[in-house]
Amino acid sequence: MSSETLATILFIVVVAITIGITFWASRNTKSAADYYAGGRNFSGFQNGLAISGDYMSAASFLGISGAIALTGYDGFLYSIGFLVAWLIALLLVAELLRNSGRYTMADQLAYRMRQRPVRTAAATSTVVVSIFYLLAQMVGAGALVTLLLGIDGEWAIRFTILAVGLLMIFYVVVGGMKGTTWVQIVKAVLLMSGTILITVLVLAEFNFNLSDLLGAAASNTGKGDAFLEPGLKYGINTTSQIDFVSLGLALVLGTAGLPHILIRFYTVPTAKDARTSVNWAIGLIGSFYLMSLVLGFGAAALLSTAPDSEVATSGGNLASPLLAEEVGGGPGSNGGAILLAFIAAVAFATILAVVAGLTLTSASSVAHDLYANVWKKGTATEKDEVKVARIAAFVIGGIAIVLSIFAQELNIAFLVALAFAVAASANLPALVMNLFWKKFNTRGATWAIYGGLVTCVGLVFFSPTVSGPTGVFWTSVDFSWFPLANPGIVSIPAGVLFGIIGTLTSREPEAEAAYSELEVRSLTGAGAEKATVH
Repeated sequence: MSSETLATILFIVVVAITIGITFWASRNTKSAADYYAGGRNFSGFQNGLAISGDYMSAASFLGISGAIALTGYDGFLYSIGFLVAWLIALLLVAELLRNSGRYTMADQLAYRMRQRPVRTAAATSTVVVSIFYLLAQMVGAGALVTLLLGIDGEWAIRFTILAVGLLMIFYVVVGGMKGTTWVQIVKAVLLMSGTILITVLVLAEFNFNLSDLLGAAASNTGKGDAFLEPGLKYGINTTSQIDFVSLGLALVLGTAGLPHILIRFYTVPTAKDARTSVNWAIGLIGSFYLMSLVLGFGAAALLSTAPDSEVATSGGNLASPLLAEEVGGGPGSNGGAILLAFIAAVAFATILAVVAGLTLTSASSVAHDLYANVWKKGTATEKDEVKVARIAAFVIGGIAIVLSIFAQELNIAFLVALAFAVAASANLPALVMNLFWKKFNTRGATWAIYGGLVTCVGLVFFSPTVSGPTGVFWTSVDFSWFPLANPGIVSIPAGVLFGIIGTLTSREPEAEAAYSELEVRSLTGAGAEKATVH
């Protein structure tokens, strides 16, 4: 049986399991708390698995191992950035956000500020970040699945994107947070199992001697010691070095501002469980990124990474699947075909879980923040709110499908990095200042969110990523006056600065008066399950 046939069968099995989970979860989804927060009855371990499943996207599973295979040490810096980010999430956000909010990121801001401006700003930022991330996952799904199944052509890619989009909408509309969480838990188990298996097989090829593995990788790539040292990708010139610092800031700070990660903290019953969730997530994600080191250098040691190789022409995205085929017995062998098919199915499950989490986040923000609190001013019933959330999932899912079909040529890494940069520039400054600065007020929050958002997207528009010789959109025209591909080093401080200026140029006694109450709630969790807003 060919690897394509096996992969197709395993894809169908994965989809059947997740659909069954979603139907099971739908029977227990009755209230808004069930739909948005899974009834707040997931344990710390379960939520830690779900966070891992939400965070370890196709970009992490396929992209990082590919980056290491092609650029060595500099590729591994992505793993470090993604992992260190969880310390920020644990220390600054997880417990405090869970205690002071209810369903969405905006709840924490609206607790002591004017409802309509901050909820509108937070919902806008949430949808922008989620759309960028959704595009990256779905464009990647189209390219990845068609390559792994051996099918080709523009319509095949479009059909794959449509299928992934419809499944994503189904999970969110039918299962809500409970269904999505269990899909993410299953995906996390599959991903960790597959990664452990390949890691053991790769190390066995070198008698479990990591030094021999690194030496073989350096030798096989033809780059020698430079492959194992910093600078192969980001040490070309001063601009590339600054660009790496900028990217690192976005990765490290962006995680604590990603809306689809933030809402996961609302699914546990206590603050202790929120901390436990992040501890489990750090352990699982840390283990995964350490294993990505073996996968990346293993691909460099055992596969060809020449410019015309499959690894290089796929931008590194096929490094892990091709490595699985190689350590399973090689191309044409039954073991190789089985392992390649299994990893392909794991990659597919990865994409499904992440896009479902993103869509649910956007739909929740539209329904809870815009519909219930901005438009209906808090008078909407829970039934109406959940109904609107499901409609919003259809609309957002449809938009993502259409944009993904027309965005097949876009650079996936660019979209993911932009999502992280927006989250770090717009969301994190507002959340942190609201928790730790008594004078922070409505104008400060809206200026921080809109200022960081506009600065980030604007600088990307005028960067080499959009126009010029390396541009994604316009190669014949060059208006890239901003030299960096990632704007984080400028846009993150800008978001903070806008928040400070907005706060200092206005007074809001009500916000200051409510700060002590927010502080007590954020530190103790008193009354968090029935959070009200001022």
